[in-house]
Amino acid sequence: QAAFKGGKPTKAAEGFARSRGATVEDLEVRDTGKGEFVFVTQKIKGRAAADVLTELVPDWVLNLEGKRFMRWGDGDLRFPRPIRWLIPLLDDQLLPVTLENGSEVVTSDLVSYGHRVLSPGAIAIDHADSYLDKLRAAHIEVDPEQRQQVIVQQAQAAAASVGGSARIAPGLLQEVVNLVETPTAVVGSFSKDFLELPAEVSITEMESHQRYFPVMQDEKSSELLPYFITVSNGDPDKAEVIAAGNERVIRARLSDGKFFFDLDRKQPLEAYLPQLETVTFQQDIGSVRQKVDRIVAIAALVADQLRLKKLVTAQVQRGALLCKADLVTQMVGEFPELQGVMGQKYALTSGEDEAVATAIFEHYLPRGADDQLPQTLPGQVVGIADRIDTLVSIFSLGMVPSGSSDPFALRRAANAVVSLIWSGNLILDLRRLLGEAIARFTTTNAIKQGDAAALQAQLESFFQQRLQSLLGEMGIDYDLINAVLGEGDSEYAERSLKDLLDVRDRAQFLQQIRTDGTLAGIYETVNRAARLAAQSDFGTQPLDPTKAIDPALFEQDSEQAFYGALQQLAPKTQKARAGRDYGALVAALGEIAPVVSQFFDGPDSVLVMAEDEAVRRNRLMLLGLLRNHARVLADFGAIVKQ
Repeated sequence: QAAFKGGKPTKAAEGFARSRGATVEDLEVRDTGKGEFVFVTQKIKGRAAADVLTELVPDWVLNLEGKRFMRWGDGDLRFPRPIRWLIPLLDDQLLPVTLENGSEVVTSDLVSYGHRVLSPGAIAIDHADSYLDKLRAAHIEVDPEQRQQVIVQQAQAAAASVGGSARIAPGLLQEVVNLVETPTAVVGSFSKDFLELPAEVSITEMESHQRYFPVMQDEKSSELLPYFITVSNGDPDKAEVIAAGNERVIRARLSDGKFFFDLDRKQPLEAYLPQLETVTFQQDIGSVRQKVDRIVAIAALVADQLRLKKLVTAQVQRGALLCKADLVTQMVGEFPELQGVMGQKYALTSGEDEAVATAIFEHYLPRGADDQLPQTLPGQVVGIADRIDTLVSIFSLGMVPSGSSDPFALRRAANAVVSLIWSGNLILDLRRLLGEAIARFTTTNAIKQGDAAALQAQLESFFQQRLQSLLGEMGIDYDLINAVLGEGDSEYAERSLKDLLDVRDRAQFLQQIRTDGTLAGIYETVNRAARLAAQSDFGTQPLDPTKAIDPALFEQDSEQAFYGALQQLAPKTQKARAGRDYGALVAALGEIAPVVSQFFDGPDSVLVMAEDEAVRRNRLMLLGLLRNHARVLADFGAIVKQ
């Protein structure tokens, strides 16, 4: 569409051809299944692989991306580790590659080095095929998948030797794989007295700080045994010495954990609330204590919408009040990743209701894309309230995510709100909730009315984007997502945020009827009607033909039949909409299709765009009514024919 207008190439097409060294005549149009695109075929003369690789290797090294890079010497070269030697081999051909790092220059050579302890000294690598074997002989396992396999096998065998099962977290495993060259699993132990600590504390100590694999009673158990597995990169014959050294370290770590745990429990969780005044949520918004008050208020709004029982509402309010209290405890100060976990523990030891304690833990869920979701209603409500407050307050400062920059994880927060509503099947008007939260926020943060309206519009647009992304992740086709959310259609946008369950259900239903072929059966009928109806000013809401159509203007029997079919369709649509029975709606649209076909193409068909203005308008309104019935499900104009 951008490349050709009226069959003639646009400047965009000319620019594309020119950028590829081609002419407009070389362009060809192909249907990709997602619309037609312009292609050009290029023929690039081949070059010797050695020449190409000699140019590419430095780019691979210098343009590598990652989280942890370092510089060394007096140069600006960045890499995970200092580069001391370089062996770019194509079969037995050494490529002439040079890396400059300030005054230091690394030139390609055939020399590598083995394990510093087990096989010190230089190794000659004279052929690419011998690389793996020669380094393995020098106690270096180059293949990360092989290292991982060895680590898992050795760790489980080591755990089994003390009657347990190694807990191997995927993230930790990946890290350990890249910390060692020749892995050796070593079993260490600690005093059984430390088993009195919550298992989460000990596991965090071992995994996050020491890169140990904890040993559980069995594969499915949450009960910890007084052992750990460390993966050594040293001499396997020194396993006892290695174990003893690591035991001294973990003993000190667990002693600190026990000290913090005992100290924190000397006062109830609620007593930590005043200290939240000293913790800044965001410098222009205020403290975490102020945030807690806002969470409590928003949680009340959610509870009111959901019409929760008094007991559940009380649990929600208490959970919201205490949800951040553990942030100022000694344990969470030392191990921030235990926020929520310790709040739950301390709430229980303080005598709080179990539902309240669970809500404190669950309100942080999900903590990532693959994390579990809250299972309790109080946890879901407090989680939604916390994230809505974060979104409203941070957006009010103009800190909108852009590109890859999202320091407050606002995309993740909005995704979580939608996921919580979907997973809990919560009948929640998100648009209304945002408006009420913004109104409460503005009373204490001096935001003008116009700014509040702009903030609401900005947040609604943001949630629309997240809905689009999440539906895509569910496997919904892009055009069906547009049909449900509306492309620039304010009615659909407003409807989607008022009822997120309806958005999900309609999208999944559309995908289903596309797959089974039902959609194709009504697509042409509805789409043809919608295209013509767009030429009138007839609104998209009316469904009752008796209030819009004048039968006296009918000139053909097909018009009367169309009118009668619409009269029968109206109550079916209303019933389907009330019960979200979109299958019944599609079935009804399928039944009316032959009547509409006769209206367009039968022996007594009509010319919709009649010269008589009243007749033309009457016929367009017949089509507009059919379009409106279909709009209860989706905007068929956004659906691509397949």
